[in-house]
Amino acid sequence: MKLKFYSLLAAFCLLTPLISSSIAQVKDNQLSSQEQKEGYKLLFDGKSTKGWHLYNQGKIASVWVAKNGELKCTPGLEAAHGDLVTDEKFENYELKFDWKISKEGNSGVFINVLERKDIPTAWASGPEYQLLEKSHYDYEKEMKRSGCLYNFSKQLNNAELKPLGSWNQSVIKQQNGVIEFYLNGILTAKQDFKTKEWREAIAATSFSNFPEFGKFVSGQIALQDWNKGVSFKNIKIKNL
Repeated sequence: MKLKFYSLLAAFCLLTPLISSSIAQVKDNQLSSQEQKEGYKLLFDGKSTKGWHLYNQGKIASVWVAKNGELKCTPGLEAAHGDLVTDEKFENYELKFDWKISKEGNSGVFINVLERKDIPTAWASGPEYQLLEKSHYDYEKEMKRSGCLYNFSKQLNNAELKPLGSWNQSVIKQQNGVIEFYLNGILTAKQDFKTKEWREAIAATSFSNFPEFGKFVSGQIALQDWNKGVSFKNIKIKNL
């Protein structure tokens, strides 16, 4: 019995450093060894806004700052406002990110954005993965809840937000113009941007006033500044 006990104790002592090492490697704004194997790269390094710029304004000081490992939109700052857009364009990819939002907050992530001087905002071309805090007045509208393809479809499956102040996990997949949105592990939206159905859906909304909206299956990714606090971290992307 003693021999068996000491054998188990020795095995535990050998495994503990390995387990601790594995846990220590999974830090915010870093890639795990598995993510590296899968081809992910960081879109936020945890320290700067490198790789991003203000839509149609370039790399200027703005309400978007990197602080405490978070990419934050801080509307109280006396600085330039606008959506933060990637320097790069993407087509077939899987994007994952963590986010939290202020009370009554409203933000979003735009995809397939066309940045052009005659297009005033990112949402004038890019469909939106909605981010909305539950106490916001728009929460009563099912097509405007978090995880929705904003203003086009309600959640495919019910996905709840984490408590206020907690981090939510989101995924956006796009392949050959077909998108899938996930919120906290649950599929919330799916749409083929190449279909007649999609064009008809646009025509039935106010987005029809913006001729470039929803036309593209590639482009930049943008984070929305909607004059409320929102934070992001662990923004990672891989090509599909």
